[in-house]
Amino acid sequence: MKKAIFPLLVLVMLACMVMHTEYALAQADLQPVFRDNTYQLTGVAVSKKGRVFINYPLWSGPHKYSVAEVMEDGVAMPYPNIEMNSWRPGQDGSDKWVCVQAVYVDKDDYLYVVDAAAPQMGPVYRASNKVVKINLKTNQIERTYRLNAAAGIHSYINDIRVDTRKQVAYISNSGEGGIIVLDLNTGKARQLLMRDPSVHPDPAFRFVVDGQLLKKKGKPVKINSDGIALSPDGEWLYYKPLSDKRLYRISTDALLNTTLNAKQLSAQIKYLGEIAVTDGMICDKKGNLYLGDIQNYRMVQVTPDLRATTWFRSSDLIWPDSYSISGKYLYLTTSQIQKQPDYNRGVNKRTSPYMVYKVRLP
Repeated sequence: MKKAIFPLLVLVMLACMVMHTEYALAQADLQPVFRDNTYQLTGVAVSKKGRVFINYPLWSGPHKYSVAEVMEDGVAMPYPNIEMNSWRPGQDGSDKWVCVQAVYVDKDDYLYVVDAAAPQMGPVYRASNKVVKINLKTNQIERTYRLNAAAGIHSYINDIRVDTRKQVAYISNSGEGGIIVLDLNTGKARQLLMRDPSVHPDPAFRFVVDGQLLKKKGKPVKINSDGIALSPDGEWLYYKPLSDKRLYRISTDALLNTTLNAKQLSAQIKYLGEIAVTDGMICDKKGNLYLGDIQNYRMVQVTPDLRATTWFRSSDLIWPDSYSISGKYLYLTTSQIQKQPDYNRGVNKRTSPYMVYKVRLP
């Protein structure tokens, strides 16, 4: 009986994992939207009207603004104002940008700003990690969600996806490893899956980029849960650790079920196989998932029936970082993290501007 059951289990597992194909879907034309020759950006968010927002984390190297809007003349203006972008060490960080990691526009055209508040990726500064919701019609802050109770001093809140129907936000924590569920009505936040292996990278994985093992301060780089994506129906949250290839998803019903204990919640996780080392990810309205492949300078599409295909390759994809979809276009940033001095024994190996591109969806 056991011999008969084992092959069946293997077939079931394979059926649940992503199938890979290596041909390119179509020719893709990366169109420059914004370039910065000096300051390192990570996130991009594009509104329904085409307004482009970017963010600059407070890492090593020069830093001027944390959140900016790209104007028609290509100039990045501090957003929503210069005051929010004026924080300096020693000041109160509760109502200013401290170290912004991501920006995101929801289906109702509100902008969300994820402030990890952890300069240089160190400890959270004075419990000032937060998510800020901004009304793009008025350019005024509607609400600030304080996350220090759910995400501790060693957290680094990273990426966000918002379900406007359920009024819930899902936020990844790449510092501690975990998924934060934020009730947008009550402001209450819970951090989940912190002890589950799915939010932590495989210790045996070798993160090789441009032919060398990526190291920081002499140690191999290990980054926890980072990119997340929400299916268009809001039923699935896709996520993965940054520094390995494993991809997972979990039903949002499970994440929102407060009666499940940690073990029961972990049992709801679906392992989808090894896809790519990606930073961010995003779903389009058809349910296709898009990931960047940092190691191989390509974009990958995973269809709703879980088939992975190379979308396109480009030497311009120097650490594709964050994504936004507006209309028929996917917008992406190239943050060139592997070329930072921190990862190259103090040598800056950047060879081109930090970029925002757009590319027509397949």
